[in-house]
Amino acid sequence: MKLVKIISFDWFICHRRYFGCCCRCSFYKPEYKAPSYPAPSYPAPAYPAPAYPAPAYPAPAYPAQAYNKDNKYADITITSQSDERNLDGSSQWSYAQSDYTTREESQVQKKMQGVTYDSYGKESYGEVLGNTNKGSSYWVSPEGQKFTLTWTADEAGFQPKGDHLPVAPVHEYELPVAPVHEYELPVAPALPYSRTGPGY
Repeated sequence: MKLVKIISFDWFICHRRYFGCCCRCSFYKPEYKAPSYPAPSYPAPAYPAPAYPAPAYPAPAYPAQAYNKDNKYADITITSQSDERNLDGSSQWSYAQSDYTTREESQVQKKMQGVTYDSYGKESYGEVLGNTNKGSSYWVSPEGQKFTLTWTADEAGFQPKGDHLPVAPVHEYELPVAPVHEYELPVAPALPYSRTGPGY
């Protein structure tokens, strides 16, 4: 029976130079693999929204509108207003106030007879282009009396109409009659005469 001497591994490691290459090749050398780590995931940083203080602007200071202390109607305002201008020269406009005052007016251009002047200042009478105007107005007096005025202005002049306008008095009288003189015209006296001359 053969005895097998158990050689310790440490002894073998120490004396493996004596066993040659075969012993060196018989050892298993594991393959090294680099460890794989999962990619780190970082949560998106949450920054608080910056809070800016609201800018404080001083309120504009407008000077108080100065009204005359004797003006009793400083609180009257315009409630409606219109203004229209046309290419043909005509126009019309109107407005209304909070105290019930209203006014409207219109004008048109019209050919009429009038005086014209040439470049030398010579005056002539002929056809000219002028403006005619008409309108109306309504207002209430401080005493509560209501007034309405209408007017027309053209080649005949300014012609207002209103119940409050004074009316010229009408005079009724007879024109004087020239006296009638009755008299006889004088008659020339008949003078006697005789014909004289050749043949008489």
